[in-house]
Amino acid sequence: MEPISPGIAVVFLIVLAALALFVTEPVPVDVTAIGVMVALLLVEPVSAAFVSVGMLTEPIVLFDDYPGDALSGFSSQATLTVLAMFILSEGVQRTGVIQRLGAWIAAFTGGSQRRQLGATIGVVAPISGFINNTAAVAILLPMVTDLAERGGTSPSKLLLPLSYASMFGGMLTLIGTSTNILASELSGRLIGRTFTMFEFTQLGIVVSVVGTAYLLTVGQWLTPERIKPRQDLTEEFGMADYLTEVVVRGDSPLVGQQVQRALVETDFDVDLIQLIRGEEVFLEPLGPKEIQAGDVFAIRTDRDTLVELLDVEGLDLVPTAVDEAELEASQSRHNLVEVVVSPGSSLVGESLTSASFRQRYNATVLALRRGEELFRRRMDNVKLRVGDTLLVQATADSIERLDANRDFIVAQEIEQHDYRESRTPIAAGIVVAVVGLAALDVLPIVVSALAGSLAMVATGCLRPGELYDSVQWDVVFLLAGVIPLGIALEATGAAALLAEVIVATGDVLPLVGVLAVFYLLTAVLTNVISNNASVVLMVPVAVEAAQTLGSNAFAFILAVTFAASTAFMTPVGYQTNLFVYGPGGYRFSDYIRVGGPLQLVFAVVTTVGIAAIWGL
Repeated sequence: MEPISPGIAVVFLIVLAALALFVTEPVPVDVTAIGVMVALLLVEPVSAAFVSVGMLTEPIVLFDDYPGDALSGFSSQATLTVLAMFILSEGVQRTGVIQRLGAWIAAFTGGSQRRQLGATIGVVAPISGFINNTAAVAILLPMVTDLAERGGTSPSKLLLPLSYASMFGGMLTLIGTSTNILASELSGRLIGRTFTMFEFTQLGIVVSVVGTAYLLTVGQWLTPERIKPRQDLTEEFGMADYLTEVVVRGDSPLVGQQVQRALVETDFDVDLIQLIRGEEVFLEPLGPKEIQAGDVFAIRTDRDTLVELLDVEGLDLVPTAVDEAELEASQSRHNLVEVVVSPGSSLVGESLTSASFRQRYNATVLALRRGEELFRRRMDNVKLRVGDTLLVQATADSIERLDANRDFIVAQEIEQHDYRESRTPIAAGIVVAVVGLAALDVLPIVVSALAGSLAMVATGCLRPGELYDSVQWDVVFLLAGVIPLGIALEATGAAALLAEVIVATGDVLPLVGVLAVFYLLTAVLTNVISNNASVVLMVPVAVEAAQTLGSNAFAFILAVTFAASTAFMTPVGYQTNLFVYGPGGYRFSDYIRVGGPLQLVFAVVTTVGIAAIWGL
C-alpha cells in the first residue's frame, strides 16, 4: 500500500474529530458541522503558511475549487430542497388537517391497543413519505399521547413505534427525509444519476410492510410499558412527596414582601405553583404579588427543604398535600402538561435559571424527565438537552404560547382556534403539485419545492413571518457543514483508501454480502452520529468500492441511503427517537432491545430487495 498523503491524513483527522464530537455532543451537531467546514477551509491557507517558513514542501490541497467547494453546502440543491420541505410541511400543519385526522382515529380505535398501534403506524408511515418525517412525528406525538390516554394504553407502547414507523415511512419517496435528498445529490455528483421522486418506492413499500408486521407482533411484545396507563401527571412523575401547601403565619418575616424577592430569588430549592388568597387563586406571574398573612402557597419542594422553609420563613404546613385534581378544581384555567425540548431549541445547553424559564413563559417546571431518569429537586441548574420532558404548570394561555413556540413540543393535544381550515385543500394541492412536477420531470425537485414554498405564502397557508420559524435551521446548517467533507473525502482519495479496506471482504463474501456490509456499517454509524453525516461519509466510499468490484454503484448508494434512515438502536441516532425518549419514559437499552432485531431484519430485506430490483 502506498504511503498516506498529507491530504488524506488531514481529512482522516478531521473525520475522527468530527465523529468524536458527534458522539459526545459537547456542542450541538450543527455547530460541529460548521466547525468541520471551517477546519476544511483553513487547511490550505495554514499549510501554505507552513510552506513559506519551510515546515512543509508544498501546501495541502483538499478541493479542486477552493474555497467554492468548501462553501458549496450553502448553495447545495439538497440544502435548499430540505429548507423548502420544512416550509411545505409547516403549511400543511397550519391547516390542522393532521390534527383532525387524529381525532377521527381516536374515535375509531377505542380501547384496543392493537388497533391504536396499527392506526399510529398506518398514519405516520404514509404521511412521512410526503412531509418531512421529523415534522410528522412532532405533529402526531400529542395525538398519539392522547390516543393512549383515552384508550387506557401506556404511551410507551405507542411512541417508540411512532418514531420507527416515521423512519421507514420516510423511505417511500425522495422527499420523506433530508437524508434521501442529500444522498440523491451525492449520487448525481459521483455517478451522474440522482433519485427520481418514486425511485425506491417499491422497496420502501416492502420495507414498510415488513416493519409494520414486526411492530405489530414481535415489536409489540418487546416494547416495554415504562409509563402506566391512565396515570395523572403527578403520579407519572412521582410528585406525591414533592407537592404541598403552606400558609403564611401572621408573624412571618415574609409578610409585606414581594413573592419574587421573598420566595423565588432565594437559595431554597422551591417552586411556587399557585397562591390562594381567600376565594381567589393566582397563577403565574406571582413575582410582583405582595405577601399577606393567611396566604396559602402551593409549592414544589423536597421534605428537607420544606422543614427548613417552615422553620426560617414563618410558614405552617397545610395538612392535605396538593395533587393534580385539587389544582384543577381550584382553577379551571390551570393545566399540567408535558413539554418536550425540540431539536434546534434555544434552550438546549441552557438551564431553567439561565433561560429565565418562569419569567419568559409564565410557567413553572415541577419535574424534568430524561428517558427513565427523573429530576424533582435542584432542577434549575440542570443543562437541558433535546428530548428532555418538562412537567409544566401554567395557565391555558401560557400553554398555548408554549405550543406555538418552536422550542417545544407539547405532548398533549391543545385545543387550537387558529388553524386555517379553509386552506386545507390549497395546502394539500400545493404538496401534490410539488410532488407531481418533480415526479414527471417537469421541474427539478429543488425548483418545485421552492415554488411550492412561495405558493404556501401567496395563498395564505403561511404568513411571511412564519417562513423562518418553520425551518429547522440546525438541519440546514448541519447539511451545509458536512457536504464539503464528502467532497474532500472524494477529492483527496480518502474515500478510495477506505473502500480498499472494505473491498477486501469481497474475497470471502459474495457481492450481496459486501452490500450487506455497507448497510450494517452505515446503520451502526448512523446510530451514533447524524444520519446526514453518515451519508456524506459512506456514499463516496460505497461508490469507490462498487467501482473497484465492477458492481452497480447505484445499488450501493441505495444501501447506504436506506441504512442511514433507519437508526433504530439508540435514542440519539435520529431526532424522532429523541422526541419520544422522555414522553415514553424509555431506557437507552429499550432502543437496542426493540430496534436491534428490526435493524437486522431490515439489513436482510433491504440488501436482498436492492439486489433483486436494481441488480448488482
